[in-house]
Amino acid sequence: MSKKDRYGDVLSHLIDGFLKTGNEEELAEYLSSNSNLPGPRGNLELAYSFAEAIEDRTVRDSRKIWELATRLSRISASEAPVNDPKEFLSFCGAISIGAIGSVHKAFSKSAFGLLKKMADDSRWRMREGVAMGIQKLVAKQGQSALKELDGWIGENEWLSMRAVAAGVAEPALLKDGKTARIALELHKKIFDRVLAAKARKSDEFKTLRQALGYSLSVVACATPEAGFEFMRRIIDTKDADILWVVKENLKKNRLTRSFPSEVTEMERRLIQEPRH
Repeated sequence: MSKKDRYGDVLSHLIDGFLKTGNEEELAEYLSSNSNLPGPRGNLELAYSFAEAIEDRTVRDSRKIWELATRLSRISASEAPVNDPKEFLSFCGAISIGAIGSVHKAFSKSAFGLLKKMADDSRWRMREGVAMGIQKLVAKQGQSALKELDGWIGENEWLSMRAVAAGVAEPALLKDGKTARIALELHKKIFDRVLAAKARKSDEFKTLRQALGYSLSVVACATPEAGFEFMRRIIDTKDADILWVVKENLKKNRLTRSFPSEVTEMERRLIQEPRH
């Protein structure tokens, strides 16, 4: 039996226990004790298995399952700071909220609302959980989910925009041509917000910039013609933050291996001095 199958069996049993008693303590203990935290990398395999188990139970026990996911997601940074084993619980909760909303339309709007709120969490791992929750929604709901994310792109909403950029930068989702094109359009709107911003010293802005430093290459890889044309346009702005983002993306193997001539062209364009 694979590790994933073992996780699935144990989680199925523990979730059944929660559904019978309404008490999640045993489940929470299992997740936190197997979280690999403290440490550099949480147990993603366990987190994915938990989200799948939650998704499987949603149709039959939607209310109780939603209650479980929201309880976990509400564990705050003060209760579970970065690298605390309990942080893994809120991380799993965020992914699971996306999973529930993806398969049960009655919870879809609430899922987006909660994920948007959680996108502002101070913990980087929690913000990753939000992006993974978004990916669950986009995988099942496609264009309607992407339309919802469009509304997250607003003035100074740096962490919400970070969630959008990271959420759509998933190669498996971008195999669908229409999804890939919309993902690029969302990135264009985010870059417009960056270019319009005068105050760029906040940690939130820097967090968005860091995410854009890889997400654009994922989207460009899926939409090479339009993606590199967009890069040409933003390079020509000579904006220092934008140029940093482009440079970071051009280092990614996904571009250098598949589009060497385009990368070389972009690098030549970057030689000119940026505007500060």
